[in-house]
Amino acid sequence: MSVNRATAQTDSGLTIGQLAKAAGVNVETIRYYQRIELISEPVKPAQGYRRYPTSTVERIRFIKRAQELGFSLDEITDLLSLNDRDCNEARTIAEHKQDIIQQRIDDLSAMQHELNKLIKACKKNVSGQERCAIIATLTRDRR
Repeated sequence: MSVNRATAQTDSGLTIGQLAKAAGVNVETIRYYQRIELISEPVKPAQGYRRYPTSTVERIRFIKRAQELGFSLDEITDLLSLNDRDCNEARTIAEHKQDIIQQRIDDLSAMQHELNKLIKACKKNVSGQERCAIIATLTRDRR
């Protein structure tokens, strides 16, 4: 009997709750994605619940994975609009994101280098006689 229900679920689509569970998100995430038009909202039948195509699970997984990789929802919208049509444009979007990430890495490396210098200066001040290098640096006027 459960096979029939599973088959019916696959044939007729998924309710919003089933979709959320299958995609690993909550229902409010699905509603939000609908509002910003990342996924389409199925027509509600006169009686019953909206049914989402099972392909919507893959679309939501794509959205979540792209977010994990640092893509904004606007960038994800652009990627989704491409589908499989334009790999060159998708590559351009990915290269732009890669440049942004590299800049962040460079900035974080510079910050790490500066923090290492401050920590070393702090370690040298074991007697506490001198002003703490970390506090002095963070309170300094940078204008």
